[in-house]
Amino acid sequence: MNSAIFSRGRLLLWGTCLAIAVALPLVFKSGFMLSLLCQMGVMVVFALSYNMLLGQTGLLSFGHAVYFGMGAFISMHVLNMIGKDGGPLLVALLPLVGGLAGLVTGVVLGYVTTKKAGTTFAMISLGIGELVAACALMFPGFFGGEGGISGNRVVGKGNLMGFTWGPQVEMYGLIVAWVFVAAVAMFALTQTPLGRMANAVRDNPERAEFVGYDTQRVRYLMLILSGFFAGIAGGLTALNYEIVTAETLNAHTSGVVLLMTFVGGIGFFYGPIIGAILVTIMQIVIGGMTQAWLLYFGLFFLFMVLMAPGGIASVIAIQRNLWQAGLFGRMVPYYLAAAAPALVLVAGLVGLIEMSYALLAGEGAGAGDTTTQVMGMQMQLNAPGPWAIALGITAAGTALTRWIGGRTSAAWSATLSTLHGDKA
Repeated sequence: MNSAIFSRGRLLLWGTCLAIAVALPLVFKSGFMLSLLCQMGVMVVFALSYNMLLGQTGLLSFGHAVYFGMGAFISMHVLNMIGKDGGPLLVALLPLVGGLAGLVTGVVLGYVTTKKAGTTFAMISLGIGELVAACALMFPGFFGGEGGISGNRVVGKGNLMGFTWGPQVEMYGLIVAWVFVAAVAMFALTQTPLGRMANAVRDNPERAEFVGYDTQRVRYLMLILSGFFAGIAGGLTALNYEIVTAETLNAHTSGVVLLMTFVGGIGFFYGPIIGAILVTIMQIVIGGMTQAWLLYFGLFFLFMVLMAPGGIASVIAIQRNLWQAGLFGRMVPYYLAAAAPALVLVAGLVGLIEMSYALLAGEGAGAGDTTTQVMGMQMQLNAPGPWAIALGITAAGTALTRWIGGRTSAAWSATLSTLHGDKA
């Protein structure tokens, strides 16, 4: 195994991240924030497991929720089985049970799905994902039907070093521990011969076969291990919410983890972590503020595809290179100058979208002085004034963004040329 995983800098980074995660409940003490942090942790493990397929092995899966969901359902069944005979220690180990469930599911399904790669694999994974999602409603004895299966994570008597896992802050601590262990394990896997061969199979499968490796076996092993870590995430979500429904198995869950991984950046190990945190915030925080959050997310995803196809992590990596070359300061004034008109443009678009949603919902569309609240402001949506203002802000933001953006783009190209010239 590559010694980079044990380097002083790497250990310092991991220790810093762990310390920050442990300290977060001291800053965010509300129940809502603790629940949000718990969900972020679960999604981080789920997204990293998906990146083992897409980022490391080049396998685009549309059915990764199968392993996540099976881990969640098996964990919940085991939780209900242990009942009064269990205790906090057994509950703390349930994510491992979910991981084994995901691993077994990968063993059963992976041999068929990994026979082919590329589009064929994607379509097979989609078919299997839909098949398992349909089974969730066809076999209510195991999956619980539409209502799902519920349980209680506080089982047995006594505690484990004072922990019963009842309070949300204790559940957060358990999730942090599992996230840290799973993330380190997945990073360690990237440094093994199997991880290196997965990259080779992703980049040039013909050459990998030429030097004597069975590409199907590499894909199969990576899918099994990916299913194991996805099952751990499923076990954590079962403990966190104390209920598992068919939604954990459906295509929506598979689509969300794909978007998390892509937005964060599949070419970097920390990319899915960024994507999982960002998308979770959009789902829960922005989703709680407006019904249009899916539209906002779609626009954001479109922006990322067009402007930063490598994901947020690729943008961070470029800025790091500029910093190391002493060129980052050259771009800071342009970044600040471009931020102002971009914010104006976003404000105009948000105004138009929110007013449109309110109008379609039938709010403020009556005659007379009927008003409705949009973004904390009282507006008459049947009057032209609010629409003209929103359109004017959007037009001004668009014009300024194009004007300043052109200069920022020229400075960016010149800076990159300097950077590449220095490297040459």
